Amino acid sequence: MSDLSVSSHPAPEFGKDEQPSGGLWLSIKKAAARVSDWFVIQSAAVKLLVAAVVLMIPVTGIYSFVLMQKQAAMAAEVKAMAQADRVAAFDESKPVVFGTGSLLGFVQANPVERITVVYKPLMWNVSERVVLVASAGKQFAYYPSDMETKIFTDQAVTAPWSGKLSFVPRSDLNEASLKILERLDQGFAGARPQSEKDAWKAGVSGVLSAALTLGLLGFLAFQLKGQFKSLKFIEPSQVSGSLSDLVGMDDIKSEVAQIKDQYMRRAEYAEYGINKPFNVMFSGPAGTGKTKLASYLAKELNLPILFHSAVNLETGYVGGGANTLSRIVSMAKRRKRCIVFLDEAQDLFMKRGGHRKFDDDTQNMLLAVLDGVRTKNDAEIIWIVASNFNSEQMQMDEAMLRRFQMKVDFRMPNGEERQAIIEHYLSQRAEKVLAELDLRHLVEITEGRSPADLETIVNQAGITAVQAGMMIGTDTLMQAAERVLVGNVNASATKERERDRRVIAIHEWGHFLVDFEQERRKAGGDWDAILADMKTIKISLKANPRNNALGFVFHKQGANLLKTKSDIEHDVRVLLGGMANEELFFGEEGTTNGAHNDITRVTKLLHHAVAEMGMYRKTRLNFGALANEGQGGRQIDEETRSIMEAQSERLYSETKSLLLRQKPLTEHLAGKLMERGEMSLREALHEIRSFEAACWSFNSRMGLQPAA
Repeated sequence: MSDLSVSSHPAPEFGKDEQPSGGLWLSIKKAAARVSDWFVIQSAAVKLLVAAVVLMIPVTGIYSFVLMQKQAAMAAEVKAMAQADRVAAFDESKPVVFGTGSLLGFVQANPVERITVVYKPLMWNVSERVVLVASAGKQFAYYPSDMETKIFTDQAVTAPWSGKLSFVPRSDLNEASLKILERLDQGFAGARPQSEKDAWKAGVSGVLSAALTLGLLGFLAFQLKGQFKSLKFIEPSQVSGSLSDLVGMDDIKSEVAQIKDQYMRRAEYAEYGINKPFNVMFSGPAGTGKTKLASYLAKELNLPILFHSAVNLETGYVGGGANTLSRIVSMAKRRKRCIVFLDEAQDLFMKRGGHRKFDDDTQNMLLAVLDGVRTKNDAEIIWIVASNFNSEQMQMDEAMLRRFQMKVDFRMPNGEERQAIIEHYLSQRAEKVLAELDLRHLVEITEGRSPADLETIVNQAGITAVQAGMMIGTDTLMQAAERVLVGNVNASATKERERDRRVIAIHEWGHFLVDFEQERRKAGGDWDAILADMKTIKISLKANPRNNALGFVFHKQGANLLKTKSDIEHDVRVLLGGMANEELFFGEEGTTNGAHNDITRVTKLLHHAVAEMGMYRKTRLNFGALANEGQGGRQIDEETRSIMEAQSERLYSETKSLLLRQKPLTEHLAGKLMERGEMSLREALHEIRSFEAACWSFNSRMGLQPAA
């Protein structure tokens, strides 16, 4: 449960075939596992599409490479025909006609005056050429094929016409020559060599291969990024801390030890007929360490764990949550042995029916997953479903409850455990903590607080200490507790409003003095006992934006879980004390709406006492339960209302009578509080003792009977 800190532990030992977390091989393995996880949860259409793209990448790449190789060879052959010492020429005085037969046959059978090769570079290293052979006063135009070009190139070295070759770049020709070549292009349109016809194909194929590669990588990166925000297995070596780091909550740790033992020795348990799937329910208040405990269990069992919030299953679409669960199951089955942790799953435990359709679909899917119909070769998955489900206030679906063979109930730590947790967090920064801290008050005011709250308080104390440039001490921890439990307060909201400050002071002292009189009677006048037992820690005129209050009383949480009738009446009197004091000082018309929250709480307390507990009645019946059963109990009946009003009037009258006797003391305390802005319990008790001592001295001198 508790305290789930990142403590310093030795680095985990790696097996022979494992590499350190920073190793390249481990990174490759993790990346491959992630891609595999993503692939296994996709639909058949997506899988086919990805497979087709993966297949097309090498095919288009190879095709582009082969074409480029052919074109490169052809370009090399054309360049080999060129001789650097030749002068480029194009005889425009002789007419140009289409040659008949082959180029080689013509140059071998006819006298050759000049051979002009007009070329134009195409994509990259591929070129296009027209050969003009000057003979008998004409220029015969040829467009040689790939094979003919090769033979022509080979013979050009030793042929008698080799010295008559010249090369002219097409870009150097004048306008008249270009027009002639355009007519030749039209004539040769159907006779171009295949390598030049395919020149564009090589480029397009190469671009397509690169585009598919980049597109696939981008698609996978986008998909994986979205997937790992919600679906990602954590390896046990990545979990810091262990079960031994848990402070307190031995009952919770014993439950987890039982889960571990049952999983590690499942074959032995199966011999006794215990072969149900490992479905575990974690339930309890937020901040009690359910998530961390699941991660520690994964580390103990050396199993990967997947964390997923059940809130993300509520997609708003029919089948959306069920599809996500199916993906999780597919990823888990691929690993065969792992832990799946579903957090915040209280909605999945509610009774089915009456919900939206897709909510029931998700619950039905989870029921099927947890059903336990598995084969020997199937996955061994531990399902841990955690929630803040309160079985006393909410009804769980019975079918869902039957799916869990083990239920671990988390609770808030008691006083001893809270002190151990606080000391554990302080030990992590021992060099910055003062020696011999008095944690008694801090433990008391954190009654009912979770380990996460305690960690926040210690962290806030560290922040305060850093900003003030000092060590963490008792005062620092108390300031941090006030900041965390009450909120950030400020004095400027009421600083310039003297009337409001006085009303708030009178109001807060009303609460305090009602409680003080009760504690004084219980302590028999022992001021040390009063200081130790009173719940109030501080009274302040500073505004609290958290609840829109212009002042507040910082107090301990009550430790009594069972309330007597007398306890409830005392709580009501304390709540009514603020408004009663306002009426005593400012009249009935001078009371403010600052008592709104107090009156609301009084109403709930009296309704609980009268309608639900049957107090002040002859019968003990809980009429409030009828509202939950849909039997028309929502409206308060007249008898309950009249009893509540009568008891409220009686308790309010008693409160006013008590505070009337304390009116001079209230005036004195209000003045002191307005001067200081806030007062601690010790300061308040000191002022009360000083005031009463002064009154007793005055009465003695005047020969008056001292007040009781």
